[in-house]
Amino acid sequence: MTSFSSVHITGPDWRNLCDQALARIGDANDRQLAFVYLADDLAGDSDRIVDYLRDHSGIPHWVGCVGMGLCSNAHESYAEPAISILVTPFGADDFRIIPTLDGNMNAWLDASRDWRERHLATVAVVHGDPGSTQLPELLTELSEGLQGGFLVGGIASAEKLATQIADGVTGGGLSGVLFSGSIAISTGLTQGCSLIGHKHRVTRCQRNIIETIDDRPALEVFKEDIGEVLARNLQQVGGYIFAALPIAGSDTGDYLVRNLIGIDPDRGLLAIGDMLEPGMEIQFARRDAETAREDLARMVEGLVKRLPGPPRGALYHSCLGRGRNLFGEDSGELKLVHKLLGDVPLAGFYANGEISHKRLYGYTGVLTLFS
Repeated sequence: MTSFSSVHITGPDWRNLCDQALARIGDANDRQLAFVYLADDLAGDSDRIVDYLRDHSGIPHWVGCVGMGLCSNAHESYAEPAISILVTPFGADDFRIIPTLDGNMNAWLDASRDWRERHLATVAVVHGDPGSTQLPELLTELSEGLQGGFLVGGIASAEKLATQIADGVTGGGLSGVLFSGSIAISTGLTQGCSLIGHKHRVTRCQRNIIETIDDRPALEVFKEDIGEVLARNLQQVGGYIFAALPIAGSDTGDYLVRNLIGIDPDRGLLAIGDMLEPGMEIQFARRDAETAREDLARMVEGLVKRLPGPPRGALYHSCLGRGRNLFGEDSGELKLVHKLLGDVPLAGFYANGEISHKRLYGYTGVLTLFS
């Protein structure tokens, strides 16, 4: 059986990186699809890189994006030119490329309908544009257009040019690849924040500004939940305490982590990085390295146990707030994945937001296994 292969290379320039990657990939003339993630240092050369890899490898289809950090099994790289690639063994009829979808996606859904229905295709790996304000709606629309499709992936991250790759360099909205139902794919999500306090209900708000929680001033409830030490110095909560929005109907207690973007101590208000409506549940969470390690181990071990056999290839999309910022400088997150997963070919990147099912997450890791 044809196998997966992966490479993760750092080097001085894009051509040197491509030549090293091609040498390690070897003969790939029978391969049809590869994932490629580029360090944002290389964003301006994305088109040259994709053309070069396609022309010199013989692999016709490439999917991926730019990231401010890249990863492979047991290794992470940041702030230097790098490429992470996963070459797949899939045939031409095992997938369909999803071009940029940034508005009405009916044309692509109609064009792919016969293949999708014939192959029971509902699982897609997608990448998004961090500048798109429509991403949550696009994820929902695409999932529904795939009759309950399951989406995994991440939002491109870059200092300047957050390009996506879908058979060519693109941008805006969503792009990626949809897989046939005959491809065995399993996914898991791990949280990087642990819940504190208990669930509350937003009782008055305007857009993303919370006025009252449980009919009390929002800041008053917030201070009680974070504890006296932090409550005395609210400047310490930035990057440490977050809002957690429980997902209705989740049987695993899942939640969306959102940044706290403002505190008004005079009026007792909180502002978070998401739109709210009265009646929504809310809880608070803190960044917690030890809990993040435990939850990552739980996720990987549980996912592997559910597989019919050993995983053959993997993708990992993690948050920029994780990696070296949460697990330490020495590739701590991906070394833990390697310890639990074994020597499985893996590629991935550190994202501006992570995608699982049809939701946009933050401070999470999304692992996708092919078996």
